[in-house]
Amino acid sequence: MKVKCPSCGASLSLDVLIAHDEARTALVALSGISDELVRGCLKYLTLFRPSEKDLTFARVAKLVGEIAPMIRAAEISRNRQTYPAPREAWIWAFNRCLEARDAGKLKPPLTSHGYLLENITFWSPEKMAVTAGAAVRAAPAAETKLRKGVGKLMEWTNEQGEGG
Repeated sequence: MKVKCPSCGASLSLDVLIAHDEARTALVALSGISDELVRGCLKYLTLFRPSEKDLTFARVAKLVGEIAPMIRAAEISRNRQTYPAPREAWIWAFNRCLEARDAGKLKPPLTSHGYLLENITFWSPEKMAVTAGAAVRAAPAAETKLRKGVGKLMEWTNEQGEGG
């Protein structure tokens, strides 16, 4: 069965996609993380694509394989601290990365998930519209120079987005 990509219009056979080891690995990893989350993740993965090339299935499988266990665990470890990372945090952080790219503050191609994970350390339930019963308590984070600097940068980014 042939399918057409809604983004680029390329045509591809699903049989080939599933027969390809890395493509199948990427699809399996993505299938376990949900719909809105998958959309955010796929958009985020575009940040790893060099402008003159396409991402290979091997690279996509590797990138998804690095974050999928953290998504399933609903927590991350960063700078020897553990932070809650429910699905809402991932969706919020994926969007923050894309917003930073659109604002010229993040230049693709990315080489690691560091920016994404750092954003997750700043996530709190108040950052998203919380549905009834879905509130998640965030653990307080230790203050470091990096956290303070990134916090100030994020505050500045929010101010720029609201007023200018």
